[in-house]
Amino acid sequence: MKEAIVDVKMIRSRIIRKEALLCKGPTSQSVTASASSDIIANEEPDAAKIDIARRIIAGLQHDLEDYAAKGSGPFVAAVYDEKGNLVAKMPNTVVIDKCSHNHAEMNAIKAAEEKLGSHDLTPFNMKLYVTAEPCSMCLGGIIWSGIKEVYYGVPSDSVEKITGFDEGYKPGWLEAFKKRGIIVYGNIERELGEKALRNYVAKGRVIYQPKR
Repeated sequence: MKEAIVDVKMIRSRIIRKEALLCKGPTSQSVTASASSDIIANEEPDAAKIDIARRIIAGLQHDLEDYAAKGSGPFVAAVYDEKGNLVAKMPNTVVIDKCSHNHAEMNAIKAAEEKLGSHDLTPFNMKLYVTAEPCSMCLGGIIWSGIKEVYYGVPSDSVEKITGFDEGYKPGWLEAFKKRGIIVYGNIERELGEKALRNYVAKGRVIYQPKR
């Protein structure tokens, strides 16, 4: 079922429960879509894109615990090319690298640019998949990078509520991305991602941000 959201003219799509899907890539696991998942998009929802995003983001959510155990923050991002090949995958390394802008999205984009030898990813038709909605800093980085499509898991309001991270001010960003020709899908495997964030907090891991 779809309904228009007036503020950003997004299409909200109710996704029906699907059978378990085999997660591709380095990490393989069975993924079952939730009947209550509420996907948002700034284009007419494409079921094929959503299925691919579910598999990839579920895999990233699974990888999150391994990265966090080594000191990374609770976010993972990956860049894929238009043929579905993994180009780069990186976690948040703010604490490890002692660098405030080393968010997962920024790290993955940087790794992809270094691998492809270009500051502009536009000609390569790259897609960014991330375990949570990009913060205000990462939104700017995505625009400047030339990424064509963005798929994220946990929305910022849930991230802030569960962890206490400050995701920044970003009103109407899906519509702003649409005007720039950047496709966005969100709330993909949201429940799985929220569980991973709660687990991160429950283990007493670092919630890093400036002390104001």
